[in-house]
Amino acid sequence: MRDVAPETDMPEPDANLPATELLVCVKCLRGHEAPEEGLRPGQRLFEALSAGPAPKGVTITAVECLQNCDQGCTVALRGGARWTYVFGNVDEVSHWSVILDGAARYHTTEDGLIPWRERPEHFKRNCVARIPPPTPTQAPLKERDND
Repeated sequence: MRDVAPETDMPEPDANLPATELLVCVKCLRGHEAPEEGLRPGQRLFEALSAGPAPKGVTITAVECLQNCDQGCTVALRGGARWTYVFGNVDEVSHWSVILDGAARYHTTEDGLIPWRERPEHFKRNCVARIPPPTPTQAPLKERDND
């Protein structure tokens, strides 16, 4: 389904960085009714992303639902102690190379924060959520006095 590999000017990722997982909602309908025949747009996006090699250090994983049903196809990037990002309004035909480029850029970061100027344009305008990395287990905060 993909014709060419995405163009990227990315340096080789550091081998010590944790793996990156690109989650792709395969149930996405892009705001339309479920097709009686054929694949859902989310499944077509997953197949386009999986049709060739993934960026080094990135695993592409199909997931059942990312709960962003009316905002186009949806993907998420996560890995290690990085911030997790959820992106919507993804077109299953034309955005696969943008998503792979963004995943490669995400993977080269230690914290998941791609510098604004280096983010693919689609990532700048279609971030649904940014979720902080897991925090180490801490003692509960003391309750405040209600004086």
